[in-house]
Amino acid sequence: MDLAKELASALNCNFIPALTTAFPDGECYTRIDVEKLDDDVIIVQNTFPDSKFIEMLLLQDAVKKLGAKSITLVIPYFGYARQDRVFKPGEPESAKIMCRHLDLDCDRVITVDLHKEATLDNFTHAHKDVKAAPVIAEYFKTKGIDMVISPDIGAAGRAKIVGDCMGLPYDHLEKTRLSGTEVRIKPATADVNGKSVLIVDDMISTGGTIIAATAALKEAGAVKVTVACTHGVFVNNALERFNGSPVDSVLCCNTLSNAVSLISVAGIVADAIKDALAGKW
Repeated sequence: MDLAKELASALNCNFIPALTTAFPDGECYTRIDVEKLDDDVIIVQNTFPDSKFIEMLLLQDAVKKLGAKSITLVIPYFGYARQDRVFKPGEPESAKIMCRHLDLDCDRVITVDLHKEATLDNFTHAHKDVKAAPVIAEYFKTKGIDMVISPDIGAAGRAKIVGDCMGLPYDHLEKTRLSGTEVRIKPATADVNGKSVLIVDDMISTGGTIIAATAALKEAGAVKVTVACTHGVFVNNALERFNGSPVDSVLCCNTLSNAVSLISVAGIVADAIKDALAGKW
């Protein structure tokens, strides 16, 4: 993972890639090619897709057996974080289960823009969720943005942080149901006519919501719409959907590696690690 290399550089420490393959039956095999790890160890690994979660559990055991003094888990994108509630009888508390197993062999956990920060309370060890909004704002400061918008009121706080960091106005989109089949989407209060707008969100999965939001902003007169998110999940060829859509450009952070993960969170994660190892949290 490129983020792991960046973190090693920022922390001035060794980068040791895990040697991971799969057996013919699909089971994961991983190995760390060192004699011992008599130091503080940082494992950088997503828990999405499922195979990465299994690899994380195996890596935790491997570094523990190699003598790690402490184990810090950096989970840029926490898989199962959105499965944090039980809606129907018979459903598991998936996010809680993931935390419980990861908690067995670690000393601290760092995540980035977790779906709900309260999920981390399922860890018994020290934990911290770092926020990507400031680095997103820094990236776009010189990109000619006039206004920051969130796709719904639930993400309005993120738009506010980005807007405040950039010294720009911010707003959110609101949906009004006009009939059983028709929904109107428009900015809650802002006038976007003639403006270059930045839509910010925590993640993009299929891209449908963002494309609809962009179309609404263009209809309201926005001359350019750029989209930025922390986690570019982009399932079912979502990136290809943006080609030919009203979206002028889409970028994301490097919590997941893809063609548009150009905004690095290495600096804020490195700062969190330094503070943790210094006993500040």
